[in-house]
Amino acid sequence: MIDLHTHTIFSDGELLPSELVRRAVIHGYEAIAITDHADYTNLEQLLDAAKKAKYLENEWDIRVLPGVELTHVPPRKIAPLAKKAKELGAEIVVVHGETISEPVAPGTNAASVACEYVDVLAHPGLISEEDVRTAAENNVLLEITARNGHNRTNGHVTRLALEFGATLVVNTDTHAPENLITDETALKIAMGAGLTESGAKEAFKASKKKVAEIV
Repeated sequence: MIDLHTHTIFSDGELLPSELVRRAVIHGYEAIAITDHADYTNLEQLLDAAKKAKYLENEWDIRVLPGVELTHVPPRKIAPLAKKAKELGAEIVVVHGETISEPVAPGTNAASVACEYVDVLAHPGLISEEDVRTAAENNVLLEITARNGHNRTNGHVTRLALEFGATLVVNTDTHAPENLITDETALKIAMGAGLTESGAKEAFKASKKKVAEIV
């Protein structure tokens, strides 16, 4: 399992980075991104903490990727904040997409898939065909999420991604210990969203490719 979207006590998660990573190891994770909720008020603090968690790579057989999830940021501010996150050392930049579960500002999806500094658009809700096309062109990964509520539109996201050639990844959006999953569960979530078994495995390969691209 490679998970590019998780949270710790530094935003609204329940676990310290050390416990999150340790539990991920027990679940067989190869890599985990720590992507706490960020905006202009806390970006530096979150990345400082997440980068310190890389020490765990020396203790356990897992890759730890410092990152952030830009959350409820006004659409026109997403690109400059994503760029700043990369400059501060974020290896993964996730944007909190237009989930139907929250009042995310319209235009968030469009701003995210057009930005060269965004890696993953999380739970993008009823994303438009145009935005999926742009995600495919710019290699912004679209998330199939394991998280309750956000996962209600997984089927829609999968259908359009397959139609327009966008790349899908399976993430947990972990906030609590019970949110972490195994490869077997990730496969079921992907297939439940409408992927074939081979398609689901392609989504897993996309996560591995993203991690391999990070120097």
